[in-house]
Amino acid sequence: MKSADLFRLLALSAIWGASFLFMRIVVPELGALNTAFFRVLFGAAGLLLILAALRVKWRFEGKLRAAMLLGAINSGIPFVLYSLAAKVLPAGYSAILNATTPLMGVVIGALFFGDTLTGRKVAGVVLGLAGVAVLTRTGPVAFDTATVFGALACLLATSCYGLAGFLTKRWITDRGGLDSKLVAFGSQLGAVGLLLPFFAISTGMQGTPLHGSAGTWFALLALGFVCSALAYILFFRLIADIGPVKSLTVTFLIPLFGVLWGWLFLNEQLSWAYAVGGALIGAALLLVLKPATAKATSQDRIDSKPTSA
Repeated sequence: MKSADLFRLLALSAIWGASFLFMRIVVPELGALNTAFFRVLFGAAGLLLILAALRVKWRFEGKLRAAMLLGAINSGIPFVLYSLAAKVLPAGYSAILNATTPLMGVVIGALFFGDTLTGRKVAGVVLGLAGVAVLTRTGPVAFDTATVFGALACLLATSCYGLAGFLTKRWITDRGGLDSKLVAFGSQLGAVGLLLPFFAISTGMQGTPLHGSAGTWFALLALGFVCSALAYILFFRLIADIGPVKSLTVTFLIPLFGVLWGWLFLNEQLSWAYAVGGALIGAALLLVLKPATAKATSQDRIDSKPTSA
């Protein structure tokens, strides 16, 4: 791996790890729905600016609707779920639970897409669930109903990521592919379209959510422009340069940064449960993520989906 690719990999891990920190800052003041809506709105705006700066040609090749629907599944719903989890779970918890995305992909692939469920994959899923159990039962946050629902929200979000990966292959890759930057932009438009009616209803009932502090809005802007728009570009550039399987190593690094940022900026308590639960989930990922068998494509066309919040 080239030094530039390694730098992008570490930068992307740090950025996506920071997304859990920013949600912990924003959600208490603005609420889960508002946080998710403004995140995708700012993400779409950021991608629009990037596309304009790069002079990307607007050729969706009949796949705009598919990209928007993918965005509802891969961004709109998960961002709301992670925002709900941010009400009760530390940033480190959510970051570690986010790493179960490939495990959820294994289960969904076996149940709905005819993927072979090998013994190795089954062992990985079981080991990953053991890691989740260790984290939620013995971590620094009291094990109660709120913690369980927060963890379930994270797991449902990763299930959406896993589902979106298969749907991306079916709706985009198998139909000739599409420029990854256009897929990213279309997906954010779809997420905005999904959340806009709920945001409008909430605003009509509770008023415009402009009451947050300057720090809250700075975190929200970072969540949209950096953790969504810029992160998508970095991720798809990595896929083009080093391939989808090597790019998934970001899954291992996000929890480290998520725990680190929560400890540094939110004074979140560290616990051995982070290490044990994270190690079990990491071992599970090693079992599930097999080495690539095909050469990575050099074209910047989508063949994978992000595995993070």
